[in-house]
Amino acid sequence: MPLLELRGVTARYGALRALQGVDLSVDEGEIVAVLGANGAGKTTTLRAISATVKTSGEVVFAGKRLPRRPEAVARARIAHVPEGRGTFMQLSVDENLRLGAHVRRDRVGIKADYDRALERFPILAERLGQAAGTLSGGEQQQLALARALMQRPRLLLLDEPSLGLAPRVVADFYAGVRELNEREGMSVLVVEQNASLALASSSRAYVLEVGRVAVAGTSPELQRHESVRRSYLGY
Repeated sequence: MPLLELRGVTARYGALRALQGVDLSVDEGEIVAVLGANGAGKTTTLRAISATVKTSGEVVFAGKRLPRRPEAVARARIAHVPEGRGTFMQLSVDENLRLGAHVRRDRVGIKADYDRALERFPILAERLGQAAGTLSGGEQQQLALARALMQRPRLLLLDEPSLGLAPRVVADFYAGVRELNEREGMSVLVVEQNASLALASSSRAYVLEVGRVAVAGTSPELQRHESVRRSYLGY
């Protein structure tokens, strides 16, 4: 049974239908990528999972239909790092991290995860009292990931994590995500504009076109797929 499964999911923004019957799954301990052009429905797919957009169809997590309330999704241990990182710019690094655990009540566990986050991202430990808006783009992305990890998620949703970052910063970020996947078994669903990077980092991928799944398969299969190569890989 998949950890996450979308069954015929549609989504709307008013009269605009952004998703048109999307079927998608993520297995336990798997990294899955979602590719597509701007406006294809990639971000909306993550919002549909997080219950931040009006949907129909089924979103099933750990064998149960996921409630259509953002807080219930967070309590199910699904953490969403949105496009633009979603940090609270005027709050401090420390305050941002603590907000990541707002749905939890296990103080001992929260303290352990807080200390682990600072150990994993030592630059944040040096900037705890600093406003998040004064961090560099790479540091803000580290903060966004660290804040998400404070939920102790089973599934991590990443929306365009490479956007606006230098290649070295992006490589380090994905190395950290792969480490979380390999060492802790964390499942990841990532929307990514850099198709080469996404396919190199994932085991399976979906290509969305106009709100529908156009191509799906293992990442090596999509790397060899002619239309994917021409449209997204540039060769």
